[in-house]
Amino acid sequence: MNTVFTGIYPSPPIDREEVIRYAGMPKGSKLDMLDDCISELGQVTGKVNYAFVPVAVRDGTVDLGFCTTGSESLMRALDGCREAVVFAATAGVEFDRLIAKYGRVSPVRALIFQALGTEYAEAVCRAFCADIDTRIAQRKLCAAPRFSPGYGDLPLEMQRDIFKLLDPRRIGLSLNDSLLMSPSKSVTAIIGLRKAK
Repeated sequence: MNTVFTGIYPSPPIDREEVIRYAGMPKGSKLDMLDDCISELGQVTGKVNYAFVPVAVRDGTVDLGFCTTGSESLMRALDGCREAVVFAATAGVEFDRLIAKYGRVSPVRALIFQALGTEYAEAVCRAFCADIDTRIAQRKLCAAPRFSPGYGDLPLEMQRDIFKLLDPRRIGLSLNDSLLMSPSKSVTAIIGLRKAK
């Protein structure tokens, strides 16, 4: 049985240039409404559930203890790893509420909240990964880039296994029958851990 941990990340720092990129605007564009949207949004508290799992690759199969997959993409991502961190992160439900609210009355504002939500979810992931880097450095390990269900040939169906392992309902995150997460500004991923050089 894997121990599941929870991390809380109040107001993780965001990259405004990334918000502009996610909004589909040219680099260096000014979004006059961005500050207003950030003010309206208020405090964002990201939450993460995570667990450390073993990694074994044999006969073309990756075994993570809680599930197995024949994904060659994940096999490459976990090359040289004997352990991984599996996590589910969310920037919270407020983005979905604001996107729905402005989708009817101000599509531009809805687009900005959509982009802001994507960047906040990434900011939560960055803060979490920085914490993991600190923890594993003491064990002389380093982290591989994160890898999510739906990337490469890793099936999106792995979401179900990750949700069973982590039970992210405790951080307000659910998965529907179509494998979409709610809140929508959420991420699940696997981070391989390997010996530092």
